[in-house]
Amino acid sequence: MFQQFFTPTVQHTLDLMGIFVFAISGALLAVRKNFDIFGIAMLAEVTALGGGLFRDVVIGALPPAAFTDLGYFITPLGAALLVFFLHPHVERIQSAVNVFDAAGLGLFCVIGTTKAYTYGLGLTASAALGLATAVGGGVLRDVLANEVPSLLRWDRDLYAVPAMVGAAMVVLCIRFDALNPFTAGVAALTAFALRLLAMRYHWRAPRAWNRRSSGVEVDEATT
Repeated sequence: MFQQFFTPTVQHTLDLMGIFVFAISGALLAVRKNFDIFGIAMLAEVTALGGGLFRDVVIGALPPAAFTDLGYFITPLGAALLVFFLHPHVERIQSAVNVFDAAGLGLFCVIGTTKAYTYGLGLTASAALGLATAVGGGVLRDVLANEVPSLLRWDRDLYAVPAMVGAAMVVLCIRFDALNPFTAGVAALTAFALRLLAMRYHWRAPRAWNRRSSGVEVDEATT
């Protein structure tokens, strides 16, 4: 499976890179919400590790990797400290952070799907957990920050859909016995590219067909 395609050192490095970038996004939201240092650290940890924790608990991979590898726990704290002291500079490179976040999305949806399948889940359930691995931390982040999760908002660029596509590609490769380093990489790159295109062209999911009115129209009607 995908975890076996790289040496443990390379796999660990990739995991930490994805965790670090997700933690940056959580810490930045905490700063915008005017949270204190504890709140910044909490949102960084939850965003970085929430999806993986959920996956590991569901598949029975206990204790979760986040509690057995100190690096997984320390990395979000490092990201939180970086944002705490240098958030104006981090905000200025937000576009670069978004690119790395998209890379983490592609990587984690593939890793999550293959790990779930390795632990005996079916193809559909494995794809669902791959999606949860990629986006679960962001959902928890938004809930803790008292916001509607970004992946549920029509006015946000596609985020869950690229992860769904990547996970679906992985399970199709498993189904036809075609999962290998190349096809796993293609799945991750496809999710990555779709997320970048969604940010570039502001692709959004469709809303309900034949809506009677939008929120803006309702507001205007009541003023």
